[in-house]
Amino acid sequence: MNPKLQKLLEKRQIQGLEDLKGSEKQDFDRWERVLSEGEITVEKIKLFCESQIRVIEANWKQFTHTDQQVIAHTIYKAILECITSPVAEKEQLERYLQQIIDT
Repeated sequence: MNPKLQKLLEKRQIQGLEDLKGSEKQDFDRWERVLSEGEITVEKIKLFCESQIRVIEANWKQFTHTDQQVIAHTIYKAILECITSPVAEKEQLERYLQQIIDT
């Protein structure tokens, strides 16, 4: 458990998580999740962009879209391309070099 959350429980004289009620438990779980996620990584950004693209495209399948969704989709795709294009370029270069080495 996060030390700050532990101190908050102690300050409020809460003995354990089972003493939390409804929304208190939901808030605590959300806070614990946020505090335990660690730093933002490129992989987390990539996963976030991919999930947002899926949501937008699901709306498009229902023929419900706005100009804002089109713009957001374009931005998320551009971010993904920035993340993945160096990887693709690296893989292509590695294959090319391997071909040169093998011949």
